[in-house]
Amino acid sequence: MKIKCIAVDDEPLALEMLCSFIEQTSFLSLEAKFENAIDALAHIHRNKVDLIFLDIQMPDLSGMELARVLESNKSSSDTRIIFTTAYNQFAIEGYKVDALDYLLKPYSYEEFLKASTKAYQYFERKAHPMPTSTEENSQSYIFLKVEYQLVKVMLKDIIYVEGYKDYVKVHLVGKSSPLLSLTSLKNMEDLLPEQHFMRIHRSYIISLDHIESITRNTVNMGSTTIAVSDNYKDTFLQFVNKWIG
Repeated sequence: MKIKCIAVDDEPLALEMLCSFIEQTSFLSLEAKFENAIDALAHIHRNKVDLIFLDIQMPDLSGMELARVLESNKSSSDTRIIFTTAYNQFAIEGYKVDALDYLLKPYSYEEFLKASTKAYQYFERKAHPMPTSTEENSQSYIFLKVEYQLVKVMLKDIIYVEGYKDYVKVHLVGKSSPLLSLTSLKNMEDLLPEQHFMRIHRSYIISLDHIESITRNTVNMGSTTIAVSDNYKDTFLQFVNKWIG
């Protein structure tokens, strides 16, 4: 699935960087770019746009004003927004107009990818709706940057995630070597749904579905034994106590 998007920013350098990030991302299709919101609005009225990466502070018509116009226009009700701005005081206003996310300048590609993945998951759910009363309706995958590509990783295949300097190693079912991705363990913790994953150590996040056995201070994940550190022990014990009554 390709998400048709446009980029809107009155700062040429910021617009250039944003377009570069979009073009690096395999599931995004950059349809057009604009240095003002008025031209962007005219394009949206003539063309189908799924997603707008939208700066807030612009002359004549601000990004927030454009968002309100779109919100009141039924023909553009399916267009979603990710705001980009150098000013964090607009965050609450952004969520009032139902923005998907909010990128605070200067943002990294990692932050951009996280916001874009949220958009991908939104459009994927919309394209393939599922029954609402089952757990299967929850997030089922993430995208990780591995070398020069984005790799789709199914959550059910992740056994555990290991912090490794500026990278993470993602150990997967049926794979002899882990995926190495340039991201932080904290970012992985934010990406992974807490009902299925838990951080038990400064350097490890485990899949609760892949635990094979538990001892007093360790967790066995197949052939790997991981220690539960003191900082995470209370949370882990709460999980264990649910099963031992």
